Amino acid sequence: MSSFFSNKKLIVLLVSIIILVGLIGYSMRDRQSVSGPEQVIRDSVAWVQTAFMKPAYTIAGFFENVQDMRQVYEENKLLKARLDEYAQISIERNTLRNENETLKDMLELEESLDDYLIRSAVVIHRNPDRWTEFIGLNKGSEHGIEANMGVIDSTGGLIGKVQQVSEFSSRVQLLSDNDRTNRVSAMISSDQTINGFIEGYDEDRGLLIMRKIDLEAEIEEEEMVTTTGKGGVYPSGLLIGEVVSVEPDEYGLTQNAYIKPTADFYSLDYVYVVERTSTTLDPELLEEENE
Repeated sequence: MSSFFSNKKLIVLLVSIIILVGLIGYSMRDRQSVSGPEQVIRDSVAWVQTAFMKPAYTIAGFFENVQDMRQVYEENKLLKARLDEYAQISIERNTLRNENETLKDMLELEESLDDYLIRSAVVIHRNPDRWTEFIGLNKGSEHGIEANMGVIDSTGGLIGKVQQVSEFSSRVQLLSDNDRTNRVSAMISSDQTINGFIEGYDEDRGLLIMRKIDLEAEIEEEEMVTTTGKGGVYPSGLLIGEVVSVEPDEYGLTQNAYIKPTADFYSLDYVYVVERTSTTLDPELLEEENE
């Protein structure tokens, strides 16, 4: 009896093998249609693959997005650093270019001011509360600087005079300082000599005021104003500015001329201290200029 069952199992196994081989052979044939079992198996496998692939793609996309974000962040950080570096280079370039232009102007000025002894200096101090009154220089008595020497900027425009001197530094009083004792003997270049004094500064308009001009003097706009050299402090011929407008003084006895200064009192970096070589002085003008 047991032998029968053993043979039965063997027969079932052989039949199954034959069917399996037949199915394999059938499935390997070139054909356009797919059998029912194959459709079921393929659809089942496709469904399982779809079920697993969507989360897999989502997870992979998430990590890819995180990586992209990190890469974009690093690139943005690098670009910002490059931008800051470019801005710094641009500032340095503009500074060097301005300094180069200033130094070139100063070299040209040295050639045109060979009648005077001039010493270059650098502005090292300005008080914000007294910006239009004084500047500090890096040169002092050790460098030949003395009180009452005139000071001009790189364009040759008069800016003031040395007021105080120490061994290695000095303080310059600007023409824009409204101290009543701050005056310059000046003249207007015209068909005739027109004299006066630079006394005062209109801060609202940024103009110097030339006072004590003869009431009958005919003055035109854009005429140049220079130092007379007769006051004992400033050499003659230093540029002060040009006439903008003229009006009678408050008493109607003289005229006042408003002068646009050649120098820029608000932006001073490099200057020249001018030592006059002439000893010819006008005693009356000397007394008035130093009152």
